[in-house]
Amino acid sequence: MRAEGFDRPEVDAFTRPYWDAAADGRLLLRRCRACGRAHHYPREFCPHCWSEDVGWERASGRATLYTWSVVHRNDLPPFGERTPYVAAVVDLAEGPRMMTELVDCDATALRAGADLTVTFRVGVPVFRPT
Repeated sequence: MRAEGFDRPEVDAFTRPYWDAAADGRLLLRRCRACGRAHHYPREFCPHCWSEDVGWERASGRATLYTWSVVHRNDLPPFGERTPYVAAVVDLAEGPRMMTELVDCDATALRAGADLTVTFRVGVPVFRPT
């Protein structure tokens, strides 16, 4: 088992800029210079047109809620200590969808399309209602 738990990624040379930015409170995306579309999670090629001409850009940090689920049981550390928590998919203002967690919210009050903003928990982007 990984010492830091299953909520922390294994950082490699390619994803290091993403995780370093997150540690500084900035959310990065990749944008294709060929077709102009942004994507998330970070990849070395565009998943839309397959171009390898992609670069990093800072995201606005704004999103809308697409879907969510309240997790009541998760045996992987450290998730068990956080239950219940809200796992979610959000639509970033720049276009891509992103899997994340919602924090500082009443799960019973959530609605699809709700405005969200990024925040960071120990260098990991999560979202909260605006």
